[in-house]
Amino acid sequence: MKFNRLNSIIFAGFLSIVGVLIMQLLMLNRAYSFEKKEFEDKIHFALQDVVKRIYRDNKTDLAITNQIKKITDDYYIVNIDDVFEHQVLEYYLKSEFQKVKLGIDYEYAIYNCGTDEMIYGNYVSSDSGKPEKCENCFQKNEGLIYYFGIRFPDLQHKFITSLGQYWIYTGILFLVLIIYVYSVFLLLKQKKYTELQTDFINNMTHEFKTPLSSILIASQYASSQDEIKNNPKLAKYMQIITNQSHKLNQHIERILNVAKGDAKWIELDKKPINIKDALELVKENAILKSTKKSVVKIEIPSKISVLADEFHFNNVLYNIVDNALKYCSESPEIVIKSVENDRGITLHFSDNGSGIAPQHIDYVFDKFYRVPRENKKDIEGFGIGLFYVKKIIDLHHWKIAIQNNENQGITVSIFIPKKDVV
Repeated sequence: MKFNRLNSIIFAGFLSIVGVLIMQLLMLNRAYSFEKKEFEDKIHFALQDVVKRIYRDNKTDLAITNQIKKITDDYYIVNIDDVFEHQVLEYYLKSEFQKVKLGIDYEYAIYNCGTDEMIYGNYVSSDSGKPEKCENCFQKNEGLIYYFGIRFPDLQHKFITSLGQYWIYTGILFLVLIIYVYSVFLLLKQKKYTELQTDFINNMTHEFKTPLSSILIASQYASSQDEIKNNPKLAKYMQIITNQSHKLNQHIERILNVAKGDAKWIELDKKPINIKDALELVKENAILKSTKKSVVKIEIPSKISVLADEFHFNNVLYNIVDNALKYCSESPEIVIKSVENDRGITLHFSDNGSGIAPQHIDYVFDKFYRVPRENKKDIEGFGIGLFYVKKIIDLHHWKIAIQNNENQGITVSIFIPKKDVV
């Protein structure tokens, strides 16, 4: 329901932007047509006045109509039907175009009936730029004797540049549309990512809860049997199994809540914890699990304790040490040190592994992110270990950082402020 509504909003937003863009394109087209007509009217009126002035100089009356014929958007034929000089024609063209404030380049050619050719006149530029003459661009017109042709080579460019503000608005709308489409693409990608995350959490919950429920049912059934009840030792063992299963169930709930991002449901039970004792326990469990010949050196004073949630703090330490063992060479060596100052204590976990490529090191705390490695398939993991570590560190209001060592391996640093050091 939520995603259907989201899709409707996205679609409505897309239609709105496309609608505005279409309206802008229609306005641009109308503005282009208007600008084009305005230029054509100026050219027509100016050329008409040129013809009138030539007839007035020759002291003859206009014997024909429709002297001006538009061949293409930038090429006109003007039928004078009377003799004229090219110097006079150029003077009149300049003066009449200045009157209408045309302000564009043009070139003209005059028909010579003696040679039956168009004789190139001149290229008149509105600025000091180098003219690009096209002497072969003038075509003859059958049936006419006294006429000239005139071209406006920059007319199309003039149309486009005169609509500068319309192009800017259209470009901005296109940019908005592109950004919107890209944002929607990222949103849909995030939606797919969220769905995959939800499926993953649901699968993980099922995989954990199903065998655990079976253990609880079996242990409760076994506890009710006379053979167990009548044997104090077996009854004690069954009670341990039941209690530990319930405790494990609670731990699974807490871990999955963190994995889902439901950190607001986590309530930390802070109490003094000796760091070295906690690390010794983590060291024992991690080495026991590892199949490699490992060395874990704990160079921390015995007296240092911090206020932390015991369960989550131990998990944080275990995750960091376990990762160092997994991603190191055949002979992992981990050194754990502490540096104390007036602001607090910093724990440094240094290993001799292969390190992390610079382009990946900023993403190692992201949910489900796993650094690409050649032996990735041989190493178990779901990409939530360091995400969980970062989440717990943030909940304690501590700080964590990771960096590559100068020679080999990485160092994970946890800063614990003075208020949490006891």
